[in-house]
Amino acid sequence: MTAAELRARLSSLVHAPLAVADHRQAAVLAVLEPGRGVWLTRRTNDLPSHAGQVAFPGGKIEAFDHSPEAAALREAWEEIGLAPEAVELLGRMDDHITGTGFHIVPVVGLVAPNVTFNAAAGEVAEIFCLGFDVLLNPHAPQRRHATIRGEERSFWVWPHPDHFIWGATAAILVNLAQHLRGAA
Repeated sequence: MTAAELRARLSSLVHAPLAVADHRQAAVLAVLEPGRGVWLTRRTNDLPSHAGQVAFPGGKIEAFDHSPEAAALREAWEEIGLAPEAVELLGRMDDHITGTGFHIVPVVGLVAPNVTFNAAAGEVAEIFCLGFDVLLNPHAPQRRHATIRGEERSFWVWPHPDHFIWGATAAILVNLAQHLRGAA
């Protein structure tokens, strides 16, 4: 997909905020590279929470962040060395609530082709791209079921040869894919 196609398909993003009490406020940045796909990270194995999991760059919305966009851009800078001025913000997708107590605002950004990243030591083990060929395939994501902390859960999983993409990241990817296919 070209930059123009991405802008056109995401021009109608409408953020549906959720009012949820007692959840930690967070923002993530879905970094889209034309002709390539969406960039993701794998967290290091020694982090206190979500260790080793695949995630979008992002994190807690701090009191000094004037918006979820500001938080997502700051976190992307801290985690993957993506300069805020290198990102063209395209909008927000619907909020996502996790079973682990997070209220996530997904922000979508466009970067120039062949963008470079610098993984934050101790936080990001790897930065990798999920290609548009997989993201746009409506049959790619799979619904799985498991008992987690004694509770039956249903969640999305995306295929990748090297990574297990599931949970909040997978659900946000499903939403992004629907927008890109014009199905949202």
